[in-house]
Amino acid sequence: MSIPAHRVAFGDRLRDLRRERGWESQEAFAHHVGLDRTYISGLERGRRNPTLDVIGKLAHGLDVRPVDLLATVA
Repeated sequence: MSIPAHRVAFGDRLRDLRRERGWESQEAFAHHVGLDRTYISGLERGRRNPTLDVIGKLAHGLDVRPVDLLATVA
């Protein structure tokens, strides 16, 4: 199954922001935002499709606006 380019772009952006903010561990970040580590991994690999609620949680946990998570999504 081919992963859509917009989900790959979102996952790359999420990973970059997570690391820029000092969250090297997916597990620690997942705990911080109240999500499962495997879900964060799936998002970063483009395998999962986040809801608006999840995008809000991620943005809050990264201290960015939701639009900043979507900046590279075409």
